[in-house]
Amino acid sequence: MGSTRYDMDARYDRARREGYASKSASEIFTQNAKRRAHESMNPKNISFRESRDSAVHPNSVPIILGLDVTGSMGHIPHELIKEGLPKLMGGIIQGGVPDPALLFLGIGDHECDGYPLQVGQFESGDEELDMWLTRTYIESGGGGNAGESYLLAWYFAAFHTRTDAFEKRNQKGLLFTVGDEPCLKTLPASAIRELMGTGQQTFRHTELLAEAQKRYEVFHISVLHSGQAEDADKGWKDLLGQNCLSIEDYRDVPKVIKDVVCSKFKDGFSKTKDLGDFNNIQMY
Repeated sequence: MGSTRYDMDARYDRARREGYASKSASEIFTQNAKRRAHESMNPKNISFRESRDSAVHPNSVPIILGLDVTGSMGHIPHELIKEGLPKLMGGIIQGGVPDPALLFLGIGDHECDGYPLQVGQFESGDEELDMWLTRTYIESGGGGNAGESYLLAWYFAAFHTRTDAFEKRNQKGLLFTVGDEPCLKTLPASAIRELMGTGQQTFRHTELLAEAQKRYEVFHISVLHSGQAEDADKGWKDLLGQNCLSIEDYRDVPKVIKDVVCSKFKDGFSKTKDLGDFNNIQMY
């Protein structure tokens, strides 16, 4: 994946042809009418999603974006497809990062939802990224269980991704989740088996965060559009410190991510302390 370039002109032309600006979410996200996730985004039996270098992108920068697609957050993918995605990818490239590879995850609630994890591919091209984003099923679920499954993004990043940035250059990727709820604290082995087809170990959220942080710098963008979201933000700051990024306007998501990616690129990205354990990576 990631062997095509992001073409801003082509993207804006396609957006006009497709009518992204005027279409409703149900018209754009066609899986919503089918009430199921697209089979290509079903994580079951996925071994790895890979971000690899290519002639077009010799120094790929892996970026994972986990979007909360529960009821209160389902408008963000709609905003991204209308205007946010060109601002995000175009801003990163114009900010001096020529080789971004972006992977979308759809995040729900593994205790309540039918499709708590949806998985795209690492992509760099405008057409491919639009494809994965519009394939996402905005389930609009969640429940009254005081959290969503942001830890699924950490689980997948830790055990089911491989990147040349890490393997060749000892560089961490960047992982962002976006939401307005606390993170659920436990991922049972039974839930992993149901999602992935295999799973032997139950994890605490802090364990999965630590595993993801071995290969990614992990951020959470808190969208403060309610008192409940503000309460959740306090817990995220306790968990991630300055890597919890708080915004009041959800339309600021692309700019926040762009600013972080460009800043990290300018600083040379983080290096992992020990590359030797990569060959011992296990899938859980």
